[in-house]
Amino acid sequence: MCGTKIDVVIADDQELVRAGFRMILEAQPGIEVVGEAADGVECVELARRLRPRVVLADIRMPRLDGLEVTRLLAGPGVVDPMNVVVITTFDQDDYVRGALRNGACGFLLKDATPALLVEAVHAAARGDALVSPAVTVRLLRRLEQAEQGGGPSARTEPPGLLSTRERDIVRLVAVGRTNQEICAELFLSLSSVKTYLGRIQGKLDARNRVEVAAWAWEHGVARPRG
Repeated sequence: MCGTKIDVVIADDQELVRAGFRMILEAQPGIEVVGEAADGVECVELARRLRPRVVLADIRMPRLDGLEVTRLLAGPGVVDPMNVVVITTFDQDDYVRGALRNGACGFLLKDATPALLVEAVHAAARGDALVSPAVTVRLLRRLEQAEQGGGPSARTEPPGLLSTRERDIVRLVAVGRTNQEICAELFLSLSSVKTYLGRIQGKLDARNRVEVAAWAWEHGVARPRG
């Protein structure tokens, strides 16, 4: 799909937010906003009709929230899942785990910079799940705290599931490293990193990098540095 525009649908119940996202994205030569939705039902209908490469969905919307939108567009059992980036307000978002399980391929904070918004769309369009180390660590730190607070503590990694090299790669994915950065840190070729990631996703039954990262944090393979 090189050379083609990235078409985007924006779903948020605040018109001002949608207008701001549209203005930022359409200032980029390779991105086109093809539709806007003010609630979750409208988002699902619009996305299914237009089949955009990326859907930006607010987590809190009328009729259907972003969690349910993600499940309907990208969740388990969806034949041709879309790339859904969930838009969250960090201090209020209690749905990271559900969004991961429902197929979200990325997260964006509402106070994100314009550059990060553009990066999120490009990352989702090319199939990368993590937006940036800062966002990844903040969101997954919250995921870890939720695990240790209201429920059981982090689960133990099944012995022998991953090789030492695979664990190294999983740890780097969990803190938001790109494939190129993993290459540089582990002295591997890009093709080797992609091969490892494919093997890791198979072993973990993970559909994308976000699910690999979530697994790493839930099983104690990755931890934020103090």
